[in-house]
Amino acid sequence: MITAAQVRAAAKVRVVESNLSSVLIALQRFGPAVGLNLPHREVPYLAQLMHESGSFRFDREIWGPTPAQERYDTRADLGNTPQKDGDGKKFMGRTGGQITGRANYAAFRDWCAEKGMNPPDFVKNPELLNTDPWEGLGPIWYWDVGNPDRKSLNRYADRNDQEMITRRWNGGLNGYPDRLDYYTRLGLVYLGYKATEILAFQKAAKAAGKYRGNLDGLDGPQTRAAIHLMLADLAPKAIGPAIVSPAPVTEEKPVPVPVTPPSLDAPWWKSKEVLVPAVTGTGLSSALSAIGGMPWQNLLLVLLAVAGISGFLYWRKSADRKAVAKTVEGMA
Repeated sequence: MITAAQVRAAAKVRVVESNLSSVLIALQRFGPAVGLNLPHREVPYLAQLMHESGSFRFDREIWGPTPAQERYDTRADLGNTPQKDGDGKKFMGRTGGQITGRANYAAFRDWCAEKGMNPPDFVKNPELLNTDPWEGLGPIWYWDVGNPDRKSLNRYADRNDQEMITRRWNGGLNGYPDRLDYYTRLGLVYLGYKATEILAFQKAAKAAGKYRGNLDGLDGPQTRAAIHLMLADLAPKAIGPAIVSPAPVTEEKPVPVPVTPPSLDAPWWKSKEVLVPAVTGTGLSSALSAIGGMPWQNLLLVLLAVAGISGFLYWRKSADRKAVAKTVEGMA
């Protein structure tokens, strides 16, 4: 199974440890039952989550509301009521997989109940979706049967079809280049390379007969195909040979569009995200974890604000001292 250290090495920012822990514990406990115990399936699964959660910085949707979020309230395809009664925000995207809508909350609850897990009623208490073990289990449910096909996405992972995984997870190709980038980064780390050591991997994969492209150090379909083949070779012998595609999947490069959470694609000065992402738990460790997950631009603004306030207070105190000294001198 993929380790927390490997995910941290593949992440683009510092992860929020509580969010990552929820996902990995659930993957270890419940993943094997749905076939998520093979590297070539785990990597695309976690790559999707890393994109959706901003490297596990967020475990729920950042609420603006944006124009798209304002339409959530009456979206029948999400199972929300036709009246504008707050269903959109109430059933916002939660968990690292951004499970969204009344219908999905209810379906996940029912699935857990059928498995004998005694889940809470997420429709009555949506916030409970962000508690353990449900926060880590929700994305596993979506990968297995919660997606629009109601079939496991393992079949796409087995043939290295990252495009179809994205379409079934997202409903389109939002943030597709970023999802591919996470796939490559995590795949390389799992195989023993640094997240950016593409050229070194290409050389080793070519020597192993897994890579047919040029040694250019660029991420592309043939590089990802080689990563897939190398990951598939790591499947435990007791499970049997993994099903793999004989050739790279043809992947178009769509025009980049806003990703979820929406503010992650916006310029930082236009971002609606909070200064400190939501974290579970209390105490010094949670506070340090939250600060560690803060975007550097926001941290800089906080430091500048603190410096400005401190400077003003120092100036004010100095002015008061001078005024008192002048008064005393006049009385002498």
